[in-house]
Amino acid sequence: MKHAAVDAVIVGAGAAGSVYAAELARAGKRVTVLEAGPAWTLDDLVSSQIWARRLKWRGAPVAATGEHPAGNNFVTGSGFGGAALHHYGTWPRFSPENFEVRRRFGRGLDWPISYDDLRPWYDRIQAEMGISGDARAEIWRGPGDPYPMPGVPRFGQGEALARGFARLGKPVAPLPVIVNSVPYRGRPACQWDGWCDAGCPTGALANPLVTWLKAAREAGAEFRADCEVKRVMTDQRGRATGVEYFHQGDRHEQPADVVILAASTIGNPRILLNSVSAAHPAGLANSSGLVGRYLMAEFIVQGFGLFSEQTQPWLGISAGQLTYREGYVSATRPAAFGGYQWQLAPSMKPNDLLGIALSKPQLFGAELQRFLETASQHMGMMIGFGSGVPGRDNRVELDERRDREGYRLARTVHRYSPELLALWKHMQDEARAVFSAAGAREYWTSSGMPTGHIVGGTIMGAEARDSVCDSFGRTHDVRNLYLAGAGLFPCSAGVSPTFTIHAVSLRSATQLVARWNDDAR
Repeated sequence: MKHAAVDAVIVGAGAAGSVYAAELARAGKRVTVLEAGPAWTLDDLVSSQIWARRLKWRGAPVAATGEHPAGNNFVTGSGFGGAALHHYGTWPRFSPENFEVRRRFGRGLDWPISYDDLRPWYDRIQAEMGISGDARAEIWRGPGDPYPMPGVPRFGQGEALARGFARLGKPVAPLPVIVNSVPYRGRPACQWDGWCDAGCPTGALANPLVTWLKAAREAGAEFRADCEVKRVMTDQRGRATGVEYFHQGDRHEQPADVVILAASTIGNPRILLNSVSAAHPAGLANSSGLVGRYLMAEFIVQGFGLFSEQTQPWLGISAGQLTYREGYVSATRPAAFGGYQWQLAPSMKPNDLLGIALSKPQLFGAELQRFLETASQHMGMMIGFGSGVPGRDNRVELDERRDREGYRLARTVHRYSPELLALWKHMQDEARAVFSAAGAREYWTSSGMPTGHIVGGTIMGAEARDSVCDSFGRTHDVRNLYLAGAGLFPCSAGVSPTFTIHAVSLRSATQLVARWNDDAR
């Protein structure tokens, strides 16, 4: 089936795709958004750990390979809202140094824009969506408007962990989160029951269903669910003419003047590499050979402890109550290079994901029962995310396996550098030191190196030879093809990328509207 042409087709109804859809529709453009997953509504969201798994990745399988495989299931999403529907709402800004790693430290890649370029978009996003926090307490935060809401409340385990950091001389601040600490713009305050991972049916957590996706629909954008895009179609000149997708086994074509790919850090490279043609034999937008390259996955470290006092670990939000953050270099860790963030005192459920039971996976039966009875009243937890500089060999590529329509699946290849492994060791030691200083009677850290947020793979840059797109997401090779999401980031920051995804997307969508007659021709 070939559908009527539209001004813009957007692939993916997550954070980036929803921002683009809202801005373009508000400007009067005919917009169609194609989402591979279900058409979630707030009424679909159920506070259940088992149900919450439905919001995670449910698309084509991705092979995770390499010395330190990068898993994508936990940090990606499926359906309207994408990963931002089930994310924990941690919304720090990237620091000024995150945009200038090579210029300042002589390694990695610089962004083609600075913090100052993105600052007004950070300010506009936080005013529109609302962030709870205390900007003055975040001594690592770049300049900008104060947060519109006070920080989230501090419960028992937050007090205990803050005590540990204070005794080590490390300053903490309220964790900046996109969760309402007070009513904001018609959305209620949070009730602090810690079900963020299952979505937020009240709208206290500003997911796309109650923000940009809602705004896009009200402005006239069309959203289609269960539509898996396979490739971008091009004409003989190599320009994008639309996309090919499948719905319930049937093939469809959606023509458009502008194509915007917002299908995740793994989904976008897969679509581009599968979009081969005579004009683009190595895949679309890949004259640099960098489509899929410079993939960056954060590692996760968890610290756990049992306290004599009651810590109320069931209260709060999944993100946490407080934060501590460090930049790329420190005299306390000379062998390490990379930035990281601790999120203190996330609310915990008895089991699943970041739950209490999984903090000691070796326990079973009666021993596990005794542990749960104690830990559910006296436990504390902090979770850290660490990231260094990108490596060209860390990548998304096409696998030999194919999906049912015959398109090649994606495969990730990933390993951490020795400097990042040293950072992981430092964070393990730091977690134990914090719990010891806090007075925990027992403490331990997680084993292994699970991966967190993933960025890169379609990086932005000033020159076509060393990047896939410009700072607005427009691909160097195809003028009417845009990329959106964390895949554009040339370097990670060791913190959640979602706030920066929104800021970059809003900046880019605004620019696309301003130069529409040039890009859409």
